[in-house]
Amino acid sequence: MPIQNLLYAVPACGALALLYAAFTTAWISRQDAGNQRMQGIAEQIFRGAMAFLAAEYKVLALFVVVIAGLLVLTADPTTSSPMIGLSFVSGALCSALAGFFGMRVATRANVRTAAAARSGLSPALSVAFRGGAVMGMCVVGLGLVGFGALFLFYLGQFDALADVDGSAQELTRVVNLLAGFSMGASSIALFARVGGGIYTKAADVGADLVGKVEAGIPEDHFLNPATIADNVGDNVGDVAGMGADLFESYIGAILGTMVLGAVAASGKLEAAILPLLIAGAGIVVSILGTFFVRTKEGGNPQVALDTGSFGAAFVMLPISWLIIDYCVKSAAANGTPMILTHGAAPITTMALMWAIVAGLVAGVAIGLVTGYYCSKGKRPVNSIVAQSKTGPATNIIAGIGVGFESTAIPIVLIAGAIYLANDFAGLYGVALAALGMLSTTGIQLAVDAYGPISDNAGGIAEMSGLPPEVRGRTDNLDAVGNTTAAIGKGFAIASAALAALSLFAAFRNVGFRPGEELMLTNPEVLIGLLIGGMLPFLFSAMAMKAVGSAAMDMITEVRRQFREIPVLRSALGLVTKAEHENRDLTAEEERQVLEAGSKTEVERCVAISTQASIRRMIAPGLLALISPVVVGLWSRFALGGLLAGTLVSGVMLAIFMSNAGGAWDNAKKQVEDQKKDNSQEGNSGKGSDRHKAAVIGDTVGDPFKDTAGPSLNILIKLMTIVAVVIAPTLLKMASGS
Repeated sequence: MPIQNLLYAVPACGALALLYAAFTTAWISRQDAGNQRMQGIAEQIFRGAMAFLAAEYKVLALFVVVIAGLLVLTADPTTSSPMIGLSFVSGALCSALAGFFGMRVATRANVRTAAAARSGLSPALSVAFRGGAVMGMCVVGLGLVGFGALFLFYLGQFDALADVDGSAQELTRVVNLLAGFSMGASSIALFARVGGGIYTKAADVGADLVGKVEAGIPEDHFLNPATIADNVGDNVGDVAGMGADLFESYIGAILGTMVLGAVAASGKLEAAILPLLIAGAGIVVSILGTFFVRTKEGGNPQVALDTGSFGAAFVMLPISWLIIDYCVKSAAANGTPMILTHGAAPITTMALMWAIVAGLVAGVAIGLVTGYYCSKGKRPVNSIVAQSKTGPATNIIAGIGVGFESTAIPIVLIAGAIYLANDFAGLYGVALAALGMLSTTGIQLAVDAYGPISDNAGGIAEMSGLPPEVRGRTDNLDAVGNTTAAIGKGFAIASAALAALSLFAAFRNVGFRPGEELMLTNPEVLIGLLIGGMLPFLFSAMAMKAVGSAAMDMITEVRRQFREIPVLRSALGLVTKAEHENRDLTAEEERQVLEAGSKTEVERCVAISTQASIRRMIAPGLLALISPVVVGLWSRFALGGLLAGTLVSGVMLAIFMSNAGGAWDNAKKQVEDQKKDNSQEGNSGKGSDRHKAAVIGDTVGDPFKDTAGPSLNILIKLMTIVAVVIAPTLLKMASGS
């Protein structure tokens, strides 16, 4: 079979993922949605999430139109094409659609997970995971349908776009056009991650500090008017935001490999097609992996999720070998090797395979290390729990220390993967290593999105007054979800580092003439390096300050409602009194509390988070888009330094923030799991001083792990992909033509 014909299998695999998502959505909709009160709460969460997306997408639609217009107007027909605007719009649209469909299903799966938890842990896990699987399959499905279809279209139409000679130049230009798709996906991802992160953490911080610390009511209590906004935030930040994040990581890894393959292979189609074929096979493996995520009653959900995700990753190894071997032999049959390296020696099947293994092993190892630093019962979290006994200050010191320490092993693993992949197959091998990490994105994201669905299910169970054993099951799922989310962030950050390096190499190939070198002794490179190293800190400051400012508005509103709504104030007194006396509410007290819960003005809290996130997401997003353009117009060499500096400081800052936040979160949950003991010696359990310290630490860590930290890996790749897109124009300007 000619290699070109296999290209049609790429969008077909994407369509298969979308078909799986459609059938799974239908299955979820048939599950029990619980009683009327549960459905009412779920409907509030659904409406809040959809309202946020509508507001966000209105702003982003204008942004997409403006940027696409600029790309069309500034495109140089001799080096690019105005059709890069089509690529940009397609990437942005596919990313937005993936977030929309995934979040729509997640906000329907949450109440069904809570309802299933009444029967047991196993059915609740099944509903939550399948809800996450819809998000995962929408991301990879829309990614390959859009990206693969555009590649086929450009290959078929390119002769009509420009008069070019030579397959190498033609293929390189086609792949460069696809950079617009990645830029569109990255732009939407950054705004979605930052906007969603601001939304969810403003609500979470407001709900925790006023509700749990000041008022002393349980987490997710329906008397807290910020609780609905908090549950909405779980979806807009950790479902839509994470989906957009991994969508652009997935596309960026594919694109980086294609760009390097097209350049290094001198027009060999096999080098550009290989990453698409591996991504297509990864979809099939991910779908199969979802059927192995199951557990018996009383089992460990973590084991079930690890079986599916890590199992799928290792199944990809022999399949990847078959695909690589086919492409290498196809290229050899046409008379020349697929790609050359190390003194123009042909790269073998095993060399490329070892590059993928290096990335895959590093990704799994980083996930395990991240799990160690963020899991309950492990040394890092235990140290935070122990130091919470003496108050919030020592809790925060311990968490920061854990975060700093957690950067060491992942950085060594990333460096090792880069060294091995480059040694076996050059920079093309480094790009393949990133793709190896992300080849099973479908099931990795399913495991990630499962977490916020479980968290929402716990909130619905609490607000609906379901029996304690139901909340116990949802808390079990949620605690595992915190760990899987941390592991997912570790994967995303590690793959971002490798993908950004491959895109940096693509920028170097496209934006510089032969013989031009990026040397540290060049003052322009050093200036760019310093500015690039600073940008992740400035970006993080903008995101953290946005959360703090929005949280202040939320705290003020919750305090106002507690103070100014008489029945709410009285009900709070009944709940805190019962908590202090360690007893359940009486029937009459329960009636009064339920009546007061209907008086909370949740819409005001939802509106505060929505408006704050939309308004404050713009500045960090523009910083990422404008910085490479401004620096590049001054100096291509400074732009190269800028990208390198952002990569180095951004990766380490992202690991630190994500792991510190995850450790703080599970430290709080570990304290809550302890038997209540308010004595000075014990000081444990809910309501204790240790618990209050742990809640404050978790509150500090929230914007670390859910706003600034996970946004940094998008910042790194977006800046690099912008540099790749503008590189031909910058080179032409430097040449004076």
